[in-house]
Amino acid sequence: MALPPPDPQFVLRGTSAAVHTLHFSCGGPEPDIPLLFSGSENGFIHVWNLKTHRVNTALDGHGRKSVYCVETMGGKDRLLSQGRDQRICLWDLAEGRTSVTDSVFTEHVGFCRCSLLKVAQGRWLMAMAARSLEEVQILELPSKTSVCTLKPEVGAKLGMPMCLKLWQLSCGSQPVLLAGYEDGSVVLWNVSMGKALSQLICHQEPVMSLDFDSEKAKGISGSSEKVLSIWSLNEQQNLQVYKTHELVNAGISDITIRPDKKILATAGWDHRIRIFGWKKLKPLAVLDYHTATVHCVSFSDHSNPRERLLAAGSKDQRISVWSVYAQT
Repeated sequence: MALPPPDPQFVLRGTSAAVHTLHFSCGGPEPDIPLLFSGSENGFIHVWNLKTHRVNTALDGHGRKSVYCVETMGGKDRLLSQGRDQRICLWDLAEGRTSVTDSVFTEHVGFCRCSLLKVAQGRWLMAMAARSLEEVQILELPSKTSVCTLKPEVGAKLGMPMCLKLWQLSCGSQPVLLAGYEDGSVVLWNVSMGKALSQLICHQEPVMSLDFDSEKAKGISGSSEKVLSIWSLNEQQNLQVYKTHELVNAGISDITIRPDKKILATAGWDHRIRIFGWKKLKPLAVLDYHTATVHCVSFSDHSNPRERLLAAGSKDQRISVWSVYAQT
């Protein structure tokens, strides 16, 4: 007999709007308080204290327009957020400050989250969907210098970029970008050369979310269909379909592989969170708590594996926090 799925460890309420993005910051030295950042449809970013389960701070920098990306930049005092006001904001939260220190105007109207990659101490690359519908722009932060603009070849009708993932094999190696597009393609870009290395049609519908495991050179993507697509990258930098997994219900908003590469979680339009083993994509659990679309899933970065959590944010204005397969 399979064990019944657990209940959430706790539920965070009080965003008073749909939750579109989540990001943990728990891996700091003790006695650091583990935090969870959430971005909501009403333009607020909430900083949750995971010991008290209450909001420490509410940040308002996107003119009440939906926030759909939040990420810390090397510690919980430096924050990046992206909203439907076409702005990416950089925040300084040290010593109780709540100020936007800089911002980038993206001129992009879609929901494509930017992607960050640390390339040196205090230096980051950021990929973001650009003003021209099919283009992706790469900037260096904090200088905001443009590194390159990635444009599909003439005649390649990819549509808008929907999701982005910057990565590098090892520190100092060439940065690479995986981008999922409106036509269902995933494209691998060489950032320094500004050219596409490989393209693979993974879905019949727009790619809503993707994640990539650079150690195994294997990635996964989801769309509005009933299919998860797993693909791999060979030595020649070519993307190949590895396998597909049929889902019970259509629609995946978000996919994330846990940092230890053992399991992954999907956020479903069917209100459910699904957990899979990453090695063989074996279904492990269906977490059924929310009463509306689950928009985002995020694993915590606790240094102790036993403390690891999974958070999910939903249109029902709640954030469920789970302890699943934490000791593996």
